[in-house]
Amino acid sequence: MVKVVSLFLIGMLVMAMFGRLKYPGQKRLQAAKCPKCGRHKFTKGPCDCGQGKS
Repeated sequence: MVKVVSLFLIGMLVMAMFGRLKYPGQKRLQAAKCPKCGRHKFTKGPCDCGQGKS
């Protein structure tokens, strides 16, 4: 029983470490959001909220 619990905790620790990694292109994904409302923008024009420019 202790072995199963310890393996589970080690597995959760490994998953947490992978979750904290910085993936390539993450800055580009953040730049594709409107600074005002936080929505993702798929075009180069202004956001639908009218506040975020390009």
